[in-house]
Amino acid sequence: MALDLWAAFLAASTALLLIPGPTILLVIGQSLGGGRRAALPLVAGVALGDLTAMSLSLAGLGALLATSATLFTALKWAGAAYLVWLGVTLWRAPVAAAAPPPAPPRRAFRTAWLVTALNPKSIAFFVAFVPQFLDPARPWLPQAAIMVASFVTLAALNALGYALLATRLSAAVARPGLRRGVNRLGGTALVGAGLATARS
Repeated sequence: MALDLWAAFLAASTALLLIPGPTILLVIGQSLGGGRRAALPLVAGVALGDLTAMSLSLAGLGALLATSATLFTALKWAGAAYLVWLGVTLWRAPVAAAAPPPAPPRRAFRTAWLVTALNPKSIAFFVAFVPQFLDPARPWLPQAAIMVASFVTLAALNALGYALLATRLSAAVARPGLRRGVNRLGGTALVGAGLATARS
């Protein structure tokens, strides 16, 4: 892969990842009060979710989703329903005087993976985004491998940065009333993201 194309891909991917979406909202919400150890399964889930979505896109699922309205709609509704369910759960989460214990690592990992991988817009986006940085004069597979590895690494670092920021802010949101407000703000954002996904 040409160095200038790779640098352009890294710059575009970084700009894209810095904009918080449903995945980052989930990471922030679950990292508050959980500490650094609680953030690691979330980061791993985000990385695997992006690896899944990008690999499926490059393997042809993105093209299939673009041509099959039924498959795209089914995946879109599944992703939207999951985001809404997470948002309602976060909105209704009880807030005690002490910070709630973090989600078990397996559940945190699974949730982050599902939210990231079940986003059909991500798969369709990768189909439109990645080919701009492919050099048709070079073999496809090595270029695809470099881009997948680069994007997944950037996505994991981005999620880790947001998670660590959230763990640092945990003390600032120790009061139950403030935590309830944060939960409801995050829950509303996740429900909104689910509804936006359903309408897209």
